Amino acid sequence: MLYRRLGKSGLKVSALSFGSWVTFGQQVDNSVAESCLKTAYDAGINFFDNAEIYANGQSEEVMGAILSKFGWSRDTYIVSSKVFWGGELPNQTGLSRKHVIEACQAALKRLRVEYLDLYYCHRPDPETPIEETVRAMDTLIQQGKVLYWGTSEWSAQEIMEAYSIARQYNLAPPTMEQPRYNLLNRERVENEYARLYESIGLGTTIFSPLAAGILTGKYLNGIPDDSRLSIENMAFLRDRWDRYFENGIATVLETLESIARKIGADLPQLGIAWCLKNSNVSSVILGASKPEQLENNLASLNFLDTLDEDLMGEIDIALSSLKELDL
Repeated sequence: MLYRRLGKSGLKVSALSFGSWVTFGQQVDNSVAESCLKTAYDAGINFFDNAEIYANGQSEEVMGAILSKFGWSRDTYIVSSKVFWGGELPNQTGLSRKHVIEACQAALKRLRVEYLDLYYCHRPDPETPIEETVRAMDTLIQQGKVLYWGTSEWSAQEIMEAYSIARQYNLAPPTMEQPRYNLLNRERVENEYARLYESIGLGTTIFSPLAAGILTGKYLNGIPDDSRLSIENMAFLRDRWDRYFENGIATVLETLESIARKIGADLPQLGIAWCLKNSNVSSVILGASKPEQLENNLASLNFLDTLDEDLMGEIDIALSSLKELDL
């Protein structure tokens, strides 16, 4: 396994990490979840990603039970949660001080840990002043319940505002951002955040490196029954696939597959290795519904050195016919 610093912090995260969005508590049974988590840990993955909204808290409960069962030393793994969508009542959602602190308490209980290594604001909250959220996160850090906090899908302007407020009042600043990043979604990570990597030392733990499976090519002949696009509440992902298909992605995937074959990789391995070539990516969060899928994705590390500038250029040319969709 390869390890990278989380931005300019001293925390070392595995370049490949494991997340439970869609799968734990929803797509796979608990025995499969356990096998996947153990496969990840045994391969050197030290960062496990979660959120209060995943399977309405069930994902964290499943992960917490597995962590408790294996009893791995707490200094050998990093666990995260994200706060925003916690329920339907007024104070069960958003980034108010009340919800941020109560959601953290609930996540700790579900995950069966005494502290969260990473705690993310899952989305920006236009109804809560950023200063209120920054102060709430600082409180959790001072209490030892959170070690590092960050954002997910925030704009560069919003991140900078949070950072500036933290510095102004001597509070803990945001350390990391969790954006979507893959061959089809590049603008934010490569351009919008560019000034933040050096200026504030922003780290990124990117999600959806395979665009929810779109970049695997498995949907070209229909949607498999066991895929996430077949899940009832994932209609937005099916709509996303339809938009990309209309945008000509089938031809692009054929070209990308031929590039992957040049280095002995498959499409998922190429897509993940491509994400890792970006030095501003601290960790690529993998999702898997079976251990074999995870093992295949882990092999992406083998292609980092062979994915040279010429091949990266070929990939850019292959993608040039696609426009980046705002999805």
